[in-house]
Amino acid sequence: MSNYAIQLKYDGTAYHGFQRQLNAVTIQGLLEAAISTLTGADTAVIGCGRTDSGVHALDYTANFRSDTLSVPPDRLPLALNALLPADVVVFAAREVPLDFHAVFSCVSKEYTYKILNTQHADPFLVNRVWHIPRTLNIGAMRDAAAEFTGTHDFAALRCVGTDVKTTVRTVYTFDISENNGIIECKVSADGFLYKMARSFIGTIYYAGIGKISPGDIASILQSRKRSLAGPTAPPQGLYLTGTSYQIADVS
Repeated sequence: MSNYAIQLKYDGTAYHGFQRQLNAVTIQGLLEAAISTLTGADTAVIGCGRTDSGVHALDYTANFRSDTLSVPPDRLPLALNALLPADVVVFAAREVPLDFHAVFSCVSKEYTYKILNTQHADPFLVNRVWHIPRTLNIGAMRDAAAEFTGTHDFAALRCVGTDVKTTVRTVYTFDISENNGIIECKVSADGFLYKMARSFIGTIYYAGIGKISPGDIASILQSRKRSLAGPTAPPQGLYLTGTSYQIADVS
């Protein structure tokens, strides 16, 4: 039995997220169908996390185990891409230790959220950004983002979803940049609760329009009440942009 890690990117617009679902097209379902074609056996794929409908990925890691795959790892991306739709692309593959697990071996993830902060929308960015025509205070958004860094209980940023043992997470960085009306919010952490990344964005958006102040973030976190934080930002602006692992085989 061998264990293979693959890295892929995808446009999530047409899909109901990563996780396999009945009667819905998902990234996991597509991958399992393609890999099973190559292995000649039903093959389960483990993804590094659940992405919602409409969320994109630029560097998503998954793994699968097989003792019937005859394609060498360096040829696996080409073989899979021939079986996948054009909006899902595998760009790297390698054999990894048998104990490698795309979820449990992951030590950090990075998400990037894109906001188009211009008066008019851009037809070429449909399903790629959250268009907000109202002028945002980027300085206040940066100050609010800084309040989230460090180790905190993020129950106030968690939407109802998968049960977890703890809502404590460590946010390593939360940086905001702006270029030609596009605001990029890049956050890395040791893990994310369900819809936590989009809740971050909704909350700093509230800071950007003056509905809350950056100084309110500490009390929002201490309250553990989702109702006190900002809204869940729409999915189309969110991208999974990186995963980090302890082993050298996966970047």
